Amino acid sequence: MKIAVYPGSFDPITNGHLNIIERAAKLFDRLIVCVMVNHDKKPLFSLQEREDQIRRVTAHLSNVTVDSHFGLLAAYAKEHNCCTIIKGLRAGSDFEKEFQMAMINRKLNPELDSMFLTAEHQFMYLSSSAVKEMGYYGADLEDFLPAEIMDEFIHRIRNKEA
Repeated sequence: MKIAVYPGSFDPITNGHLNIIERAAKLFDRLIVCVMVNHDKKPLFSLQEREDQIRRVTAHLSNVTVDSHFGLLAAYAKEHNCCTIIKGLRAGSDFEKEFQMAMINRKLNPELDSMFLTAEHQFMYLSSSAVKEMGYYGADLEDFLPAEIMDEFIHRIRNKEA
């Protein structure tokens, strides 16, 4: 069985993330979407909330599971028999950082490959940070966030401002 892992902070999960998940799910027998802890970021949603959001927006994908991890991705992949790390690329600036991480993960786990999927054109510029910024200013987020989490996101952004 070919198992891949798609790591990220997913704070919040965007339509760009969902695009990568849906496409990767077609390529592997099983795809684990893994919420990783990034100590440099201050998340809007808790780890459990992000996991729940991802489960809701991927419920239609029978081979997708959701998990979280506090350690190194290469170790997680080995523990869960993953053969591939999926990384979504938006622009050229993403590639350099992601390529470096792919080489480090390969060094830590020589059996592990990385696959880069470019986001479809309508999502090339999209990031969770950009969505949060637009949310703070009351922009229409229909094209950016899955409908399943829209109300929750708007509620959290409005309450964070208060």
